[in-house]
Amino acid sequence: MATVSFCSQKGGVSKSSLARALAVEAARGGLTVKIGDLDVGQGTTVDWHRDRLAAGIEPAVSVQLHKTAKEALRASDGVDLLVLDGPARADKETVEIAKVSDLVALPTGASLDDLRPAVRTANSLTKAGIPAARLLFVLSRIGTDAEADAARAYIKEAGYRVAPGYVPERPAFRAIQNEGRAITEVRYPQLKSAAESVVEALVDAAVGGEESEEGTS
Repeated sequence: MATVSFCSQKGGVSKSSLARALAVEAARGGLTVKIGDLDVGQGTTVDWHRDRLAAGIEPAVSVQLHKTAKEALRASDGVDLLVLDGPARADKETVEIAKVSDLVALPTGASLDDLRPAVRTANSLTKAGIPAARLLFVLSRIGTDAEADAARAYIKEAGYRVAPGYVPERPAFRAIQNEGRAITEVRYPQLKSAAESVVEALVDAAVGGEESEEGTS
């Protein structure tokens, strides 16, 4: 079983959006997938799952609320891919999540308000013994290519790798998730392609064992 976690020190950086999209696309590819929603105070991915089931959208993806990553692992026997949607904070549990993960995705926007906390989270994880090679930054809610380039340079300067591509900031991504769908199921081809390229990079890193195009500096 491969385990991919999505961690952040703050909300609003597409952590849950990317976790859901990875799970949906992996299931579409024939893997058995489960999302462990670790934000017991919010449970937004559990709510999204209920909306998806109510709408009868395929592929169906199993989602369960768990207090800890270890609890999620114990409840996931026989699953090809476990996706851990971490809480919107960085604490001791974040380190525990990272320890059981084959890949730790760190979503971030382009502003310093997003980038600085994301890099601090990565630094705290490496300080706790998590290899930098296990961490992968993912750019989301990006306005322009120039923003993406600047954010990518900032992360590389900090010594971390970044997934190719980015998820642009568009209301359509919020609207599609309100229907119980993933961002890769958006109806606009250009947006769909952008989201799919990011998720494909996550699948490659998590399951295929391939590194992203951006190595550590």
